Amino acid sequence: VQLQASGGGLVQPGGSLRLSCLGSGRALSVMYMAWFRQPPGKEREFVSSISWYDKSASYGDSVKGRFTIDRDNAKNTVWLQMNSLQPEDTAIYCCAASRSLTSTPSSYNYWGQGTQVTVSS
Repeated sequence: VQLQASGGGLVQPGGSLRLSCLGSGRALSVMYMAWFRQPPGKEREFVSSISWYDKSASYGDSVKGRFTIDRDNAKNTVWLQMNSLQPEDTAIYCCAASRSLTSTPSSYNYWGQGTQVTVSS
């Protein structure tokens, strides 16, 4: 399984971005997918995850109500729609895949390379 994240960039506070994670490998369609982020000088944190069979989603407390995760198994793609972005959302965002439903980074077997999101005026 290989993952490639894209869609990051510079956005003003209150703006929106949509991140994409394109994967390869048949196993991806039956794996849980997630987004994590690592702000400058801080540890990696859980953003959101989505199951492969019913698309049920989980979100970190800091993004609930602002971010939405979705996936299309046929396209091997996961998206993260980010609205009402704030400077504290500035981070490198990475997508990851796991065979279990978890918010723990160490449980994810496959990682994309990350895409930079910067929220600044």
